[in-house]
Amino acid sequence: MGGSVSCCISPGESPKIHRREVELEECPITTTEDVSEDTGTYLQHISDRELPDVREKRKSNYLNHMSPGLLTKKYSSCSTIYIDDSTVSQPNLKSTVKCVTLAIYYHIKNRDSNRSLDIFDEKMHPLSREKVPDDYSVVDPEHKLIYRFVRTLFSSAQLTAECAIVTLVYLERLLTYAEMDICPCNWKRIVLGAILLASKVWDDQAVWNVDYCQILKDITVEDMNEMERHFLELLQFNINVPASVYAKYYFDLRSLADDNNLSFPLEPLSNKRAQKLEAISRLCEDKYKDLSKSAMRRSLSADNLVGVKNSQAVLS
Repeated sequence: MGGSVSCCISPGESPKIHRREVELEECPITTTEDVSEDTGTYLQHISDRELPDVREKRKSNYLNHMSPGLLTKKYSSCSTIYIDDSTVSQPNLKSTVKCVTLAIYYHIKNRDSNRSLDIFDEKMHPLSREKVPDDYSVVDPEHKLIYRFVRTLFSSAQLTAECAIVTLVYLERLLTYAEMDICPCNWKRIVLGAILLASKVWDDQAVWNVDYCQILKDITVEDMNEMERHFLELLQFNINVPASVYAKYYFDLRSLADDNNLSFPLEPLSNKRAQKLEAISRLCEDKYKDLSKSAMRRSLSADNLVGVKNSQAVLS
């Protein structure tokens, strides 16, 4: 590169100026009769062994080849292993928020009706002083708009990725329990109520309602309190999220990301992280060994107890 000498080009020649002076006719083609016995067996070139139609197709593909550009997906090799930093216990925040907002987008897009409640209607309870458009209840929001709205709340309130998953759990639970739809006229307030509730239930340091009023400048604390109260009543105060439900939502969101080409960021496996994963594996292995030993002890003690009872029965 630069002024260095390439291993493929001699110093005295330029690849742009040098031309072949020998015609193909001057280079005799070696056939099986020209090969002596001491040179070994003649092997055809792979193109000579192809069928004519396959050879023409390969030639056409080569001539019409267009460079696909940079590959967007990374693949592991013998020297480098790529893994994403998202796990069920520590999801990637940006990717998880994208997947959650995509799920909300599909809920809005695939709805069958526009069942709603006044408490969530944006025109009756606006989130800002700006005039609500006349077609606010007709035009479906784009995924980017939903993502910006949720991302602003999460970044300002410093919420976690786990909170985003629980937000989706509460949102879908509300749609089921209240028998309503999330639609253009109510999606912002429903999402806000779900985030508000999830942040209080899930995060150790909950965000107060007045904090959201500082993020959304034009909303009042009284409105936030009323919306939270209605949200809880519609959920029938069922805010419990078992680990199995949380894990199911996490892997469903991963599948949704794969179906929509929203790949989670891949990073090369570093020595530090490899050692950490190995240490975690050892801890889990030791834990399972201890559990199996304790289970074995309980089974042995149960067998001994049965043997003693049988002996007493025989003696009696």
